[in-house]
Amino acid sequence: MLTALHRFALVLLVVGALTPVRGQTPPPVPREPAELARAVQQRYDGIRDFTAAFTHAYEGGVLRKTIVERGTVQLRKPGQMRWVYTSPERKEFVSDGVRMYAYVPADRQVTISALPADDRAPTPLLFLAGNGQLPRDFDAAVEPEPARIPAGTVGIRLTPRRPEADFEWMTLVVDAMSLQIRGLVTVDAQGGRSAFTFERVRENTGIPARTFTFAIPRGVDVITNETSDR
Repeated sequence: MLTALHRFALVLLVVGALTPVRGQTPPPVPREPAELARAVQQRYDGIRDFTAAFTHAYEGGVLRKTIVERGTVQLRKPGQMRWVYTSPERKEFVSDGVRMYAYVPADRQVTISALPADDRAPTPLLFLAGNGQLPRDFDAAVEPEPARIPAGTVGIRLTPRRPEADFEWMTLVVDAMSLQIRGLVTVDAQGGRSAFTFERVRENTGIPARTFTFAIPRGVDVITNETSDR
């Protein structure tokens, strides 16, 4: 379950980075990949919290079957997040900044995991904690599959500079004028493709800390995986 939550953390990084700051006119989008990566980092530094509706499509497996899910997400720095999947199956993934909780009502099961220490955390979690730097941690390049990039948007391929268990590379697709996020794709070592799209994004609204408190429902099985890396 850590793998799934780390993938969510990666998405949170990108959405927070690309959400325009309210009341500001966005500067021209850089054309060089390294400059674009720096602009993304600068945007992320100005985001304290955000909410959005999301669609998540995953393609993988021998038959390359595509699964499409929808829900809402909330983020509050440092490291707090709540993903609620509403369709086709309800699921919740919550981080209170210390532990991560994964809850699938249909299974009547909650999995609790400790957050890893910075030196063992995947790159996306470092960004959530405010310790990561996009230009430092990724190599940026022009998207090599331009046919996948819609008109009016810019794509950037980002490859982590240290090996990551959850993904080989990711592609950001952003609006060519405003840097508003249009899409995010990550690809793992087995060729699985995970794509997120976001709507109704709101940032810096002052989400209260209690939003990220997870209450374990009565009657569920609890699996604890809290071996500390700290």
